[in-house]
Order: sequence, then C-alpha cells, then structure tokens
Amino acid sequence: MRSSPRAEPRGKGEGKSRRGLPLLFWRSSRRREEWVAALGFLAIGLVLIGFFVIWPSIRTLWFSLFDAEGFAGVRNFARLFGDREIVDLVRFLRREPPWGALLHNLVWIVIHLPFTVGLGLILAVVFSKIRSWWVGIARGAIYLGIVTPLIVGGVIIRFLFDKHAGMAPQILGALGAPVPWSAGWTAYPETALLALVIGSIWLWTGFSMVLHSAGLSTIDRELYEAAQIDGASELAQFRYITLPLLRPVTLVVAAMTFLWELKIFDIVYVATMGGPGGASNVLALEMYFSAFRELDPYRASAIATLITLFSLPVGYWFARRRLRR
Repeated sequence: MRSSPRAEPRGKGEGKSRRGLPLLFWRSSRRREEWVAALGFLAIGLVLIGFFVIWPSIRTLWFSLFDAEGFAGVRNFARLFGDREIVDLVRFLRREPPWGALLHNLVWIVIHLPFTVGLGLILAVVFSKIRSWWVGIARGAIYLGIVTPLIVGGVIIRFLFDKHAGMAPQILGALGAPVPWSAGWTAYPETALLALVIGSIWLWTGFSMVLHSAGLSTIDRELYEAAQIDGASELAQFRYITLPLLRPVTLVVAAMTFLWELKIFDIVYVATMGGPGGASNVLALEMYFSAFRELDPYRASAIATLITLFSLPVGYWFARRRLRR
C-alpha cells in the first residue's frame, strides 16, 4: 500500500507572516480609529480656541501696528510710552499721583507679589504645625478670598476703606491719623491705589496658602525628625529644609501671581473706575477705556500687545518648566 505523500513543511517565516498580517492590519486599523476619535473629540475645542483665542490675538497684533491714518509700525508703542496716562515719570519722582497705568501696575507687583507669596508660605507652615479646631476656620476664612468673585471683591474693598463704613479709616481716625488716612481711601489720589493693593492681598493670599500647604504635604517628615535630633531649631528647619524643598511651588505661585497682577481689571473697575483722577488706573482698564469709551481700537490693541509682551517671559518660563516634568 502506497503511503500518501506528506505535505511539504512550510517555512517558519511563512506561517508566522500569514498569521501576523491580519493582526497587523487589525492593530493599524484600531490605531487609526483611535486617532480619528481623538481628533473628533479635540476638533470642537481646537475650533473654539482658534476662533476665540488665536484669531483675536493675531488681529490684535495686526491692529496694534496701525492707527487712524494707516500703517504706524512701532510708533503706536512709542506713543504709549510718551503718554502720561501710561507713564508719568515726572509725577512719579515727585510722588504726586497719578503716575500712569504702567507704573501703577509695577507698584501693584512690587507690593502685592511679596506679601501674598510670603504670607501664603508662612500661614501654610504655621497651620501645618498647629492642631486645633480653629485652624480649619482660619484656613476657610483666608481661602474665602480666592473663591470670592473679583467683582464682589472690588465692592468689599470699596466699603472696607469707606469713610463712614470702613474699618481702616475708622481705626486710623480714632488714633488721630490725618486726612486722607482717616477718610475714604478710595476718594483720594494718595491712598486709592494703596487701598486696592492692600485689599487684593486678602483676595489672593488663599491661593498661595493652598499651594504651599500641598507642597508641605509632600515633604518627608523624617527630614524634620532628623533635624530635631541634630538639635536644629524651628527657624533652621524652615530655612534649610522647608524653603529649599518648597522652592518649585513658590516659583509657580510667584509666576501665577505676577500674571494676575499684570492683567488686573475687575477690582479696579468696580472699586474706583481708575480714579480719582486716574490715580488707580491700570493697563487693562486703560485698554478698556481706549476700546469702548474713546473707540480707538488701535491704541487698545497696542496696550493689549504690551501686556502680552510683559507676560511672555513668565509664560515661556512656566511652559518650559511644565514640559520638563
């Protein structure tokens, strides 16, 4: 009986390739479907960002290079720095407000930035070391500022420094302080900007405190225990352990605070409308006045571009820091 012919063995590569082809096509097809689904979900967001962010930014930059007579180039920006409503160095050196919107923003940053960042850090450290029922209440009261709408915050600041209803003028008046310290702060050029800055410290300190508290929770407690065994004081532990390890958090808080101060608008608009006599005016409010009161889109676009240029270095640093992680 003749044996049936045996099938010739197939090469190893041939069988594997035939079995692998459907799997390869299935994987590529699945990956393609995932990409299509991802782009579908992103499409609406990308369209909205392009329509409401990218395109207006490009148009704003384009308008900043023109004036009512035609193309102006950088002359619009030169006019801004020569405008007393933007920069008035003569009155600034004489300490006679108003000093111009740009200098008011710089004063805001110089006073507000270190106070909010420093107070938030100190409060976070103090509250982390105290175990008491009132700590939660104190944290809530401080954090209430950051969740308060800035429009409401502006109204609160206005009443806080009012001559009849405000606490600050009443207390200083009882201590014999002269006018304007014993009167309505927002009604006098010498104190209007300071009233807004002091009031906004409470509105932003909660943000700094919460972020620093989160940073403190990531520090290994064994470091403090080892420092205590070595005889390090509380101040030494704060200086050599807490501050260095919280440095990344502090830099992020400082960057976010700087950007917020540079585009501050709501508080000033509600509390003083930039007055009296422009003594509390800021860049964002001046941009609003140029666009909707003076109906000068070219000057408003130049101011908006100027704010963006001041924000770019901090934004670029912040973006690079996020990408390194």
